[in-house]
This record gives sequence, structure tokens and C-alpha cells, in this order.
Amino acid sequence: MSSPLVSVVIPTVRGRRWLPMCIAALRAQTFRDFEVVVVDNGSSDGSAAWLAAQPDVRVIRNASNLGFAAACNQGIRAGDAPFVALLNDDAQPEPQWLEALLRAMREPQALVAGVQPARVGACASLMLFADRPGVVQSAGIAVDRAAIAWDRLRGYPDDSAEAQQPCEVFGASGGACLYRRAMLDEIGLFDERFFAYLEDVDLAWRAQRAGWRCLYVPQARVLHHTSATSGEGSAFKNRLLGRNKMWLAAKNARLRDAPIIALYDLAAVAYAGVTRGEWSHLAGRIEGMRRMREFARRRAGGHHAPTFDPLVAPWRVPRRFSRATVTPEVAP
Repeated sequence: MSSPLVSVVIPTVRGRRWLPMCIAALRAQTFRDFEVVVVDNGSSDGSAAWLAAQPDVRVIRNASNLGFAAACNQGIRAGDAPFVALLNDDAQPEPQWLEALLRAMREPQALVAGVQPARVGACASLMLFADRPGVVQSAGIAVDRAAIAWDRLRGYPDDSAEAQQPCEVFGASGGACLYRRAMLDEIGLFDERFFAYLEDVDLAWRAQRAGWRCLYVPQARVLHHTSATSGEGSAFKNRLLGRNKMWLAAKNARLRDAPIIALYDLAAVAYAGVTRGEWSHLAGRIEGMRRMREFARRRAGGHHAPTFDPLVAPWRVPRRFSRATVTPEVAP
């Protein structure tokens, strides 16, 4: 029996509430040549029993929570399909989602002129808030020279000109995307030391440096219950974001940008502390700095210059999220 064209990998932890909706949406896809691989990170909420009763779902079960990055890597390594889709367990793709992503990957010139199929390594979905389906949660990942990463167009109307325009972007959110396996074979999978958060930015940055390109596909629509697992704005999530930001910069950023990164990072921590009384970002950064040297020794290879968004003044950074309706998913 031949391998499917796409492996859809779903990492989950305590996802019993969301999995039926997610799997049902995959069963309704217009494109059918795919397998579903669910990696269960030690759930204790009945997920294992429910998954065991799904004959069309391949399950990898871990005894404990190994993190988003490790679970995704397990699912990716479990198959050999030439394309790998990642999907959060709390995401509900529309029927044309996978078909739209695969078409963009194989025929990118139909969306963005001049892009050669062989160098398109990732495609980003149009992710929408499940409780506000007319509002964008993510339209790909954006990054600037200060190593600040954010969800493009977060808070924009889904029918706005910006949201409906396919384009090249820095990277794809790991919550709903498509990767070319050849790219992953070249640059490596997710860095499992990150555990969760910003591992998709790190992978996108490595892809940029290696000359791979990423397209935003507005026809690939997904409803997303944002941060259903860890909690939006939780201290746990903020600590990991702060820690992983240090490692992200150490691995990928140019040394000449270090003073800019330090300045903007201090401003971000002070802003969160003063305006929200939130210091878990600082705790995470202190934790991250203890291992900065380890990450700097393994800097990303490649000689291509990443495509950064323009740098803005530190006091203008929050305006990038001014149209957002909730706390930003990717913190400065």
C-alpha cells in the first residue's frame, strides 16, 4: 500500500473536549489522500480511550507531557509522506483547508508570482478565533530585527483586503500549517528544548536562513480555540515565552542586532510589568539566560538574509497588537 501524500499530525494533551470536533473536520476535507497521526502527551481525561475507538486515526501515546515540539517531531518521524500538516487539537479546519494548502505548495505561482515550487517549504493558514470567526487570529508569523515575533493581522476582519491577499511571509504558525518534508530533512525538526511556544518561529527562522520560502494561503481557513491547553495569558505560558525568546535570539539573530534586541526586550518586560503587573516574562528570561551560551553555540546555518518586518520605535510595538481583541498570542 502506497504512503499518503500528507501526514496530518495533531499533538494533544487533555484534548478530549476538542478532539471529536477536530477529527470530524478532517473527515470532511475535500482532499482525501492523507493520514491522521495523533500524539497524546499523557492525557488523563479520557482522550486515550476515545482515540482508541477511532479506526482511521493512528495514535502515539506518551506516558507524560513531552511538550508540543517533541510531540510534533514524533508525529513527523512516524511517517514518510512528502508533506506534513500540523494541526492543534483545538482547531477546526474548513473542508477546503488541506486542499488549499497543498495547491499553494505545489502551484505557488497561482498565488504569488515568481515563486518556484521547489523552494516553498511551508504554507500558513488563515486562523480565526473560534468565538469570533470573523476576526483573524493569525495570518502567518512576522518577525523583526529585534527578534520580536507576532501573529500577522491579529484582530483584523477576515474579509479585509490584507487578510484576503495571499503573500510571502516569514513563517507559518504551528497551530495549522503545511510543511514540505524535504525542507524539514534539510533544516531539522522543532527544537525540543523549547517544549512549547516559539518553536515554530525558530523553525521558520532556520528555513529563512536556508533559503526556503513560506506562503500565506487565505483560502486555508481554520477556527481556533486559542490557548485552550495552557491558558491565554497564563503565568506558565508567559514564562515559556520569555525563556524561549532568549533562546530564539541566541540561535538565530545576527550578532550586530544584539544591542537592538536587548533594548527592545527590556522595554517589553518593563511594559508588561508596569501596565499589567505581569513579571512571569522576566522570570522566563532569567531562566533562559542561564543557557544562552548553549544555544549560541548551535546557531542556525545558511547564508540567506531573512525577510524581516520593519523595525518600529519601542513605544510603538504594542500598536502591532492594537487591533487584537485578546492578549497577543506571541509576546514581544
